[in-house]
Amino acid sequence: MPFLDPSGMLKGEPLPGWSGRFFHSENMTFGHWDIAAGAAPLQQHQHEQEEVWHVVEGELMITIDGNEQRVGPGSVAIVPPNAPHSARRCYPMK
Repeated sequence: MPFLDPSGMLKGEPLPGWSGRFFHSENMTFGHWDIAAGAAPLQQHQHEQEEVWHVVEGELMITIDGNEQRVGPGSVAIVPPNAPHSARRCYPMK
């Protein structure tokens, strides 16, 4: 599985405004999220797997284990296993 065609990826919309494509390698799951304006926030949750967020475009507020930070293009946030975390889309400041 060295190459993937995006049209063959799993698709999902778990929350209003969150649409994603997913694929699995032998040891990891990857998700590509498009988060619409007005999207519902991703509520705090936790799981056994480590999670890595790489922001390509736009800005998010990500909270990991009680620490909140605004992240933008090129930023990476690493969620350790079992760490409570949540995310919400940021809106441009007026």
